[in-house]
Amino acid sequence: MIRATSNYNKFIPLLLVALTILTSCNQRANTYFEKHLSYPDLLTKDQKVKLAAYVVPTESQYEWQQLELTAFIHFGINTFTGREWGDGTEDPNLFNPTNFDAEQWVETLQNAGFKMVILTAKHHDGFCLWPTQTTKHSVASSSWLNGKGDVVKALRDACEKYDMKFGVYLSPWDRNAESYGDSPAYNRMFVQQLVELLTNYGEIHEVWFDGANGEGPNGKVQEYDWTRFYHVIDSLQPMAVKAIMGDDVRWVGNESGLGRETEWSVTPLQPDINKTVVAENNRLNISPTSKDLGSNELIEESKTIYWYPSEVDVSIRPGWFYHAEQDSQVKTLAQLVDIYFQSVGMNSVLLLNIPPDTRGRIHEVDADHLSQFGDYITSTFSNEKLTDGEVEWKAKSGASKEFDVHEGQVINTVMLQEDIQKGQRVEEFMVEGLINDEWVKLTEGTTIGYKRLLRFADTKPTKIRITIEETRDIANIKKIGAYFAPVLEGSIMQFKLSDISSDNWVIGNPQPLTIDLGERYSIKGFTYSPVESMESIFKYTFWVSEDGETWNDVITNEFSNIKNNPIPQSVTFDDAVNARYIKIESIEGTDGGHPTVDMKQIGILTN
Repeated sequence: MIRATSNYNKFIPLLLVALTILTSCNQRANTYFEKHLSYPDLLTKDQKVKLAAYVVPTESQYEWQQLELTAFIHFGINTFTGREWGDGTEDPNLFNPTNFDAEQWVETLQNAGFKMVILTAKHHDGFCLWPTQTTKHSVASSSWLNGKGDVVKALRDACEKYDMKFGVYLSPWDRNAESYGDSPAYNRMFVQQLVELLTNYGEIHEVWFDGANGEGPNGKVQEYDWTRFYHVIDSLQPMAVKAIMGDDVRWVGNESGLGRETEWSVTPLQPDINKTVVAENNRLNISPTSKDLGSNELIEESKTIYWYPSEVDVSIRPGWFYHAEQDSQVKTLAQLVDIYFQSVGMNSVLLLNIPPDTRGRIHEVDADHLSQFGDYITSTFSNEKLTDGEVEWKAKSGASKEFDVHEGQVINTVMLQEDIQKGQRVEEFMVEGLINDEWVKLTEGTTIGYKRLLRFADTKPTKIRITIEETRDIANIKKIGAYFAPVLEGSIMQFKLSDISSDNWVIGNPQPLTIDLGERYSIKGFTYSPVESMESIFKYTFWVSEDGETWNDVITNEFSNIKNNPIPQSVTFDDAVNARYIKIESIEGTDGGHPTVDMKQIGILTN
């Protein structure tokens, strides 16, 4: 097999040879382009699409895709303050888990079928979960274990013991670092943190960056040196995949656990790490949230394409850090199974966040739901209903193949897999069942990729038939499966939006929104519900008054991560306040504006 390397100007002759082979549909030629391919100007649109079928993952990307289930561990200062985003001023002594047990995390996750754990070694507050030499804002300054604790090491050791892969999240945004905004100085510190994590803790399998970026104390926006960061990772941990702001694994575009119906791993999208990439993404009008990231039309307009597969991240709770008030809102088995079908079942890897509590343990409710989830997935997909689904099938557009179902078996789920080491190629397929000697359409789909799962009504066919209706080139089908996935019932307890009725509320001013509650209450907090069609509040001030004339500002803060995770927000005051009138002032919106607030978006908490 020929794998072309990165300098494609040297490989135009190779491309021309490949084109000659590909246009003749001679599948014996194993000419593949690992991770990316830059197109010469002389190619036609059809040739570009055909060559896209020969872009394949690196060894590390392929190993990562096979994990299917990975876990995020959000743990840190926010666990003890009740916040989602800390501001970097927190006392390190607040970090003090009372019964820390990293092995309990790994055992719980492994029993549920997870294959890798990624730890928030540093979140936006800048507090480091290892004794770094770069800052005093770390576990070394806390009273936990007399300053001798190291969460990174404890989790790494637990992963070694239980043969679990290990990854780290290191937030580029650091609200504690004085050098943040002084780009060269901060980048040096960030590189040193990377070096510590990538040299002192054994093998790292995934390095996870988001693109969070705010102003530093000097009012300047930090410019990250992504090229330098990449070099550090590639030199110290060459087998680690670089995720999200890395060029190996991309963000699916939401934090809801939902992949695309049509999910291509081959795409012209790359993370916005330099001006050239930003300009190309803008030219193609694509971003991680775009609905279309790999269609033929997009490939035809692209200059370079990449193997850049999707990771679906979502939290098992409404928030990403542990909050005791969310113990009743842990996602149910039914919700977790839906997320599995919408992530792993849509050509993605699931990154499910499970935040340990203030003890330093995965809470019993989370652990129970994870156990149910692991049992469901194992029992469902270990009970294969086909007699002959383990095939290597080379399918042209329009080709069909029949598979026998074990006698008398009911099915409601099919699985299709391509051999992605030979590219992703299927554009459209259909599934039929032979019922009472007639072929009945059961379901259909677009892309397959590494794995595609589709559910339909319970049925008892004697055979199923797969038709590959459209493909970019001869498709390499690796496996067809059929299963019975029990239908689940059960829903999460509803988020409590308000303790008092809004029937008697009266709006005083629309902006800032001022409300007469109708009578005096002892208020312990409020809720804010974002609306999909409106810009959400990011920073706010909440005011109260007893007479509508004299106002006291109770809290000025932010709804952390509301842009990426637009769920109802709950704010609890340190002390209850007496008020008949409330006012919420929008200081800054998620898109930089000053969004208005509707009365229906606000709730009052008195309990």
